[in-house]
Amino acid sequence: MSFGKIALIGLGIVVALAIVIGLTLSGIFNRLVTLQQATDAAWAQVQNVYQRRADLVPNLVNTVQGAANFERTTLNEVTNARASVGRVQLPAGTAPTDPQQLAQFEQAQGQLGTALSRLLVVAERYPELRATTAFRDLQAQLEGTENRIAVERGRFNEAVQTYNTAIKRFPAVLFAGMFGHTPRPYFTATPGAEAAPKVEFDFESKAEPKKS
Repeated sequence: MSFGKIALIGLGIVVALAIVIGLTLSGIFNRLVTLQQATDAAWAQVQNVYQRRADLVPNLVNTVQGAANFERTTLNEVTNARASVGRVQLPAGTAPTDPQQLAQFEQAQGQLGTALSRLLVVAERYPELRATTAFRDLQAQLEGTENRIAVERGRFNEAVQTYNTAIKRFPAVLFAGMFGHTPRPYFTATPGAEAAPKVEFDFESKAEPKKS
């Protein structure tokens, strides 16, 4: 076999290997982009349901303010918590890549959720408030939104798990960093989130002692 034929065969092998490697890298890149987009889409849904809750707050506060002697502190907690949510800055259009940013977002949303839970508990002391159609409607919408938040957070974590697993599997792990793909943080359970807010009304201690 002449040297020319050997060189031609060698060149053919190199070209074939280059095509295989190129197709492999293209497949890895396309899969990671698809999974990244899935996490971004899941994150958008999380933001949608959180925004819905935030949009309900002003109407809820206005409705509750109509109840005579309703605890001002409780309303202030809700209003301030909603404002703190708006101050959390996150990248636009993509899911968070910084665990600290997501933790700040979780903390602010957790404070708002706790304040709203406390407001609904306190509202139990006001039969005239609970009897109004506006309050009942808002309460139902808020409860439905809280359920959607739990669902969308779960779906987001599933999307992140799939993405994080993909970038750590061979051969993607060899090229993920080169393509700019890094692990993304999960939502975690807020400490104490499983406990209902405690609201105590100690009327007996404020009552005047009976005269003997």
